[in-house]
Amino acid sequence: MDQPLTQRADQPLRPRGKRQSRARVRQHIAPKPAPQKTQDAQPSADVPVPEPRPADAPKVDAPKTQDRNTEGPKSGGAPDLLKDEESHQKSQTPPEPPAETDSEPEPPAVVPTPTPKPDTTTPEPQPPAVAPQPTPKPAEAGDEEKMLPDPRSADLPADKMPAEEVACRERLKTLGVEFEDHKAESNPEIGCSIPYPIVLKSLGKSIAIAPGTELNCPMAEAAVRFAADVIQPAAKAEFGADLKSISQASAFVCRPRHGTRKLSEHAFGNALDIASFTLSDGKTIEVGPTPPEKDGKFLDAVRKAACGPFKTVLGPGADADHALHFHLDLEPRRHGGTFCQ
Repeated sequence: MDQPLTQRADQPLRPRGKRQSRARVRQHIAPKPAPQKTQDAQPSADVPVPEPRPADAPKVDAPKTQDRNTEGPKSGGAPDLLKDEESHQKSQTPPEPPAETDSEPEPPAVVPTPTPKPDTTTPEPQPPAVAPQPTPKPAEAGDEEKMLPDPRSADLPADKMPAEEVACRERLKTLGVEFEDHKAESNPEIGCSIPYPIVLKSLGKSIAIAPGTELNCPMAEAAVRFAADVIQPAAKAEFGADLKSISQASAFVCRPRHGTRKLSEHAFGNALDIASFTLSDGKTIEVGPTPPEKDGKFLDAVRKAACGPFKTVLGPGADADHALHFHLDLEPRRHGGTFCQ
């Protein structure tokens, strides 16, 4: 059995094998708890401490180094063994964290881009690639609006009234018509013209017309004769009353026909529109598409009789423009024909 080591440092020991010396040191050195780390040596709570790798884990014999330091050397090989143990323990001590470390996480190499929110605003209208051009006007707008030529547009009054115009006026006076001469009507831009117009105030001794009716003399005479020869007898036969007055809707008007470039007969004072008839008993007969039965019978008789004395006769049913009046004119037609509708 091996002899115990003594505490005398001056007594030489017998040299023995290195394996025996290590065994004896292990027998007499009592294991002690690992030295507690001071508060300064503990890592900050914010700094993560890396775990030791398995290969670097401290050996079981590491706690014995402190006892060796307190007991002193016991053999010639003990100091070398203690130095080896101390150097190994130092290598296992975790490094102290650097002072004043904020332990902020490092930003990623590529900053993530936040997901864009859906655009809820109304996009602003973008100007078109090509600016819109204004609608081109007709090359010659005046040509489209210009009326078709009519030889009557060139009629102008002479220094002295023609004989036929004088004779027409004399006939009107004989029939008891009240009228006034009016200055000449002329509109070269449109083409309207009445060289010798008159304004009718009555259609005879007992038949008035209103409002003032400007016509050429031949058209005025035709209206006077028609009222006396056709309308008056028809009113007497149908209603037992005399014709008292006629309400006209249009006489001279400087305009073309509706929707055409042809001048209307009104532009030459050659047409008269009749809207209603008033009898001596106060009854009024309106021209319209659905008159009462008795009124309708009277209106039909007047309308049929007008086709002959007048070259054009239009009324309800002909078109929308003539739904509420009779149109009578003396438009010249080929072979003296008429247009009645």
